[in-house]
Amino acid sequence: MSGPSAFADHLRVVWLTPAMDGLFTGPAGDRRRFLDRLVLAVDPSHGTRVNAFERALRSRNKLLEEGARDPRWLDAVEHETAELAVSVAAARIETVARLAGLIAETKSDSGIFPHAEILLGGWMEDRIGSGSAADAEDIYRDRLRELRGRDRAAGRTTEGPHASDLTVRHAPKQMPANLCSTGEQKALLLGLVLAHARLVARLSGATPIVLLDEVAAHLDPDRRGALYGVLEDLGAQSFMTGADIALFDSLGPNSAVFSIGPGRCEQAR
Repeated sequence: MSGPSAFADHLRVVWLTPAMDGLFTGPAGDRRRFLDRLVLAVDPSHGTRVNAFERALRSRNKLLEEGARDPRWLDAVEHETAELAVSVAAARIETVARLAGLIAETKSDSGIFPHAEILLGGWMEDRIGSGSAADAEDIYRDRLRELRGRDRAAGRTTEGPHASDLTVRHAPKQMPANLCSTGEQKALLLGLVLAHARLVARLSGATPIVLLDEVAAHLDPDRRGALYGVLEDLGAQSFMTGADIALFDSLGPNSAVFSIGPGRCEQAR
């Protein structure tokens, strides 16, 4: 085994980068990939599951495009697609439910990092939530067969967990995350990542490594101090980067600050 799945067998990593700042306002695909990374940290086999599902979708789309003469080929691919789709959706549902439960359990009224309400929306997710996974698999398999004509014209499989979306709300304000201010969105996202780190520690029994790229620059002093306190309480090995060394002045005594430049790395504090 190679790639992130093999890495996850040995340690767990959660991270936040500036590229994720537009998560709540960007396309649903970005939020699905974000969610899949959250699932992968607690379920190392999820990456393999998602890759297999995407391969099955490509196979179905290709058969539809080529106009497969023998429907048994499509039947076989759709059988596999439905099985993998339910597995992917069920793993996402479980992680979202656990994360939502932990957020509700540990939420604070301080407002430093406003707690989020999260929900995974989609036809299959709703069906699994109200029934059984086996029923959802049978229904999706039948649905794929019914949609062959429409999907052939569209050039893609139009329904399934690859079309689901992760909905996030600012709970104290009861406002969709995409309508919040830039600062509120950053605080919500950071709160989600920190809550996920706690969830990983609880489920795996091992505190994850936390990677935060350029996170301090976008926080006011109160939130910076709160972040450093949360990381200290979490007991995680954390790595933070920033262009201004002054942003890390309020770090506690258990920290080290390094100045990095072309061909050099020196401890600054």
